[in-house]
Amino acid sequence: MAVSPPVCDFGALWHDFELPGTDGRTYRLADVAGPRGTLVMFICNHCPYVQSIIDRIVRDVREMQASGIGVVAISANDAVEYPQDGPDHMKAEAERRGFTFPYLYDETQDVARAYGAECTPDFFGYNAEGTLQYRGRFDASARTPGPIEARRELLEAMLQIAETGKGPERQVPSMGCSIKWKAA
Repeated sequence: MAVSPPVCDFGALWHDFELPGTDGRTYRLADVAGPRGTLVMFICNHCPYVQSIIDRIVRDVREMQASGIGVVAISANDAVEYPQDGPDHMKAEAERRGFTFPYLYDETQDVARAYGAECTPDFFGYNAEGTLQYRGRFDASARTPGPIEARRELLEAMLQIAETGKGPERQVPSMGCSIKWKAA
């Protein structure tokens, strides 16, 4: 079932975390924050919405990082019910795709709840002061990739945030698979 998160809550503060990465290190927000902005994205391995754009994400993240934007990806899915989203598979995915950013596992799902993540992919773009400026989609892609010439909405927004500290006023919400929450 496709889920679409709410529009950007401009000015909401980011949330610190301490999560293990696929590279064996533990990361905090300060380890990934960039001097000109930070992108926190919730993704997973199995979601067709993520898979349709993951190569484009890797491409655009390189451009963001070159502009002083820190980037981190977090998977919060229940790996018992969705084993392909567990740490071993995450490590293989990061290596296969050539991630240039940490890919972290939120086993307790506390970080995803703190951010209010609802789907994969769910993008949270912060300015250098740590206030939310973008919570929109990557581009016009859905379960299948959009046209190769699709407007690069996330990249444009993050570069604008890096330059001005403010995100675009008009944003199209992301869409994807729901976060796979653990049973209560």
